[in-house]
Amino acid sequence: MEKTPKWVDVALIPLLNLLIAFVISGIVVLLIGEDPIKAIKVMVSGALGSPYGWGYTLYYATNFIFTGLAVAVAYHASQFNIGGEGQATLGGLGVALVLLAFPWPHWTIALIAAMAGGAIFGAAWAAIPAYLQAKRGSHIVITTIMFNFIGAAVLNYMLVNVLRPRGSMDPATARFGASTHLPTFHDFPLVGQFFSKSVPANVSFFVAILACYLVWVLIWRTKLGFEIRAFGRSESAARYAGISPVKIVMAAMLISGGLAGLMAINNVMGEAHRLVLNSVEGAGFIGIAVALMGRNHPFGVFLAALLFGFLYQGGGELALETTIPRELITVIQALVILFTGAFDNMLRAPIESFFVARANARKEA
Repeated sequence: MEKTPKWVDVALIPLLNLLIAFVISGIVVLLIGEDPIKAIKVMVSGALGSPYGWGYTLYYATNFIFTGLAVAVAYHASQFNIGGEGQATLGGLGVALVLLAFPWPHWTIALIAAMAGGAIFGAAWAAIPAYLQAKRGSHIVITTIMFNFIGAAVLNYMLVNVLRPRGSMDPATARFGASTHLPTFHDFPLVGQFFSKSVPANVSFFVAILACYLVWVLIWRTKLGFEIRAFGRSESAARYAGISPVKIVMAAMLISGGLAGLMAINNVMGEAHRLVLNSVEGAGFIGIAVALMGRNHPFGVFLAALLFGFLYQGGGELALETTIPRELITVIQALVILFTGAFDNMLRAPIESFFVARANARKEA
């Protein structure tokens, strides 16, 4: 039997799903009495029409790359990690503790240490649900959701009772030293002249791109990656081949949690320069949509993260320049998730049937 061309699966179907989501979003905008064409223009202009917009779009996309990769790695092992929010939260705590512990002489050294702190704390927070799944059979979805709330409570306690500077009423840490501030796009040679100092996009964007490449190497070019994919496809076959389920679940979830924790180098170290409450801002949950739309492939995650970065920044500008509420962007995101995830097969089945029938007809001719 003929197979559907690869480009149909990785490009055509996602694009059509995305188009349908935007068409329905336009209808929603029309129903509330606004002009959908104007809304699109405002979003495109706000997110992509200036270096300022690009700076914020890439900043948000950096967060979503890390959390999207976290979901994707776990998914390859058939583990649905919904705990990216909590793991990124604890990653922020790890980054803050590292940066406040020493007077770092240069941002490069501080970045390496912060990456280690964020990854370790994120992985540690993922390790408990992973152990409960691997050893006790506790469902990973339930435990990771619970740990999101526990992580938020832990951060609240640490900021209010431990890390808050004396005399401060703000539940936040002290600001990190100036030597730990990451270079923003404004500081880069050649392109820096186009970006203002207020643009938060920073060098962690390139760390996120490197993470995409390393995840691709891990999943498709290493023995561990092969074992993760084999286990994700068939646990019984993997057991028969001598692959330890406990090892795979623990390894995949530790890597997943570490990637989510790495997000903190962008929002905590690179932008806020301190740790505050709710610094993750839902990026852990958006990472689920990013991974789904990116087909759990690092390159797809990168492209999907750019899309959601565009929606985030464009949505903010839309709320400022029109009477359309920002909540509508949540609706658009939900529609994208709906059609790229839950309704994916609704469009996939007829398209695949069309291409298979056409291929068979050519073969018979």
